[in-house]
Amino acid sequence: MTRPVNVMVTGADAPVGERLVRDLLGDSRVDRILAVPWKEAAHLPRDERLTVVPVDLSGSRRVHELLFGKARDLGIDVIAHTQLHRSAMDENERVHAYNVDAVRAILSLSERHPTIRRLVMRSDVAVYQIQRDLPILIGEHHPLNMTGKAPQWVRDRVEADVTACTRMGMTPLEIVVLRTAEVLAPGTGSQLYDYLESTVCLRPAGYDPMLNLLTIQDCAAAMQKAIHHSAQGVFNIPGADTLPLSAAIRRWGRIGVPVPGLMLAPAYRLRSRVTGRDFRYGMNRRRFHYSGVLDGTRARETLAYVPCHPVQWPTG
Repeated sequence: MTRPVNVMVTGADAPVGERLVRDLLGDSRVDRILAVPWKEAAHLPRDERLTVVPVDLSGSRRVHELLFGKARDLGIDVIAHTQLHRSAMDENERVHAYNVDAVRAILSLSERHPTIRRLVMRSDVAVYQIQRDLPILIGEHHPLNMTGKAPQWVRDRVEADVTACTRMGMTPLEIVVLRTAEVLAPGTGSQLYDYLESTVCLRPAGYDPMLNLLTIQDCAAAMQKAIHHSAQGVFNIPGADTLPLSAAIRRWGRIGVPVPGLMLAPAYRLRSRVTGRDFRYGMNRRRFHYSGVLDGTRARETLAYVPCHPVQWPTG
């Protein structure tokens, strides 16, 4: 019988990390859990198997103190790194440290850690390039968005993803990168969720791209499967809902208004200035014109991951 594993979960104060912690508490294959929120995680349950240690992982010294302190004391086997900065409006070195430097430090220190053997890292569909002449169905070898003109929100995700991928096969550490579809839920950093918060949703006239959307439950379930599996590499994690943008607007109970594309970026810049909302049309322009849907074949065949929790649409 395989012994239970001990798991460290970063980003435990965000919805995906919190859900993963709760799922692991109900998993008999897991012995001890180290939850690492950036700040206090007020919503985590009390449990004798759960240790909560708030740490800002943007500094390598703090990462070292955590891994060679509490994580070593608890005999952590697997790190589930769910931490991603959620606001697209925040752009500075501290955000980069939170998104990228933390990954680099975790990789470097885990490679020489006495107990850690596996890193499961959540990446994002935003790392992929979407354009007219590329396939709609996105496999793991699809081109990444490497343009330097992309916003920091995208560039940081690509850099963190590539940082982990370039270490695969060059270290004893087992590395898994899960490129998840957009998690349509509050508090997840979902650009589409912020977009749908408006009563009237403007969209480019003449375009109605297909979207694939993931729930918090399925995102956490995919990470849980990767924690217990021995496979390494990159896996796309699609959601259960694939539908046109117009249908998403309608099922969210909003009014969709097609307008000329040139009007959208200034309109949503004004919206951000007036309301403080996070949606950036310029960052989403291509996905609002051209379809891009994750191919989950590899995750299904290797990890036995199949999305089974559809989005709970307000209008059914």
